[in-house]
Amino acid sequence: MTSPVLLVIAHGSRDPRHAATVHALTARVRSLRPGLRVETGFLDFNAPSVPRVLERLDAQGAGEVVALPLLLTRAFHAKSDIPAVLREARARLPRLRVRQAEVLGPSPLLNSALERRLYEAGVRPGDKGSTGLVLASAGSTDPEAIAVIAEIARELRHTGWCSVRPAFASASRPRTEDAVRALRADGVRRVAVAPYVIAPGRLPDRIAAGAAEAGADVLAGVLGPSPELARLLLDRYDEARVKSARSAPVSA
Repeated sequence: MTSPVLLVIAHGSRDPRHAATVHALTARVRSLRPGLRVETGFLDFNAPSVPRVLERLDAQGAGEVVALPLLLTRAFHAKSDIPAVLREARARLPRLRVRQAEVLGPSPLLNSALERRLYEAGVRPGDKGSTGLVLASAGSTDPEAIAVIAEIARELRHTGWCSVRPAFASASRPRTEDAVRALRADGVRRVAVAPYVIAPGRLPDRIAAGAAEAGADVLAGVLGPSPELARLLLDRYDEARVKSARSAPVSA
């Protein structure tokens, strides 16, 4: 029986680094599971668009697709944009079965990827007790998404960091520079900023600018095509397949 196609749905960006990072991530997913067909579609700015990918898969007789939002929280794109795109595709392509997988976060694998990037930027495991951490996300107006980021910050605080503060590049407060300064005001001598974002772009650049403006000691890279993130994509794909099998009608 042929496995469903994994369609990774990314937001898209005018910044060419965004699409390059998404493609590097999907290439790593393919390397972890040879034989699984992995496609990429974008909501905006980049090609191919999600509808075009689904049309091509339908024309090729794919049969079933697991559409996986490349998102860290359940905010507007996961709740509105992507479901609308998939509903429209199902109406036009009735032969194609499309299931939307859950967003990536929260997950221990994301926390591991975050710490990997911090260690790559120069933080050592033994430094955590004397280092304050700014968990800098893109930001959202969705209260559920903001609450998730705050909860992740609390979880990270229990892994050994002397203090952890959430920050946001847009829509919400505090900004990265404000969180860095707040940690300094609390007496934290060494501050690291960890972008809780997948790919480079305008908002990650804003996080980096805020870290530099406030004099953060360490700025980690974006999560990017980390092995933990690639494994997480496959986990969400497998979960969606299991859920689909459980909800399928049983033949008499």
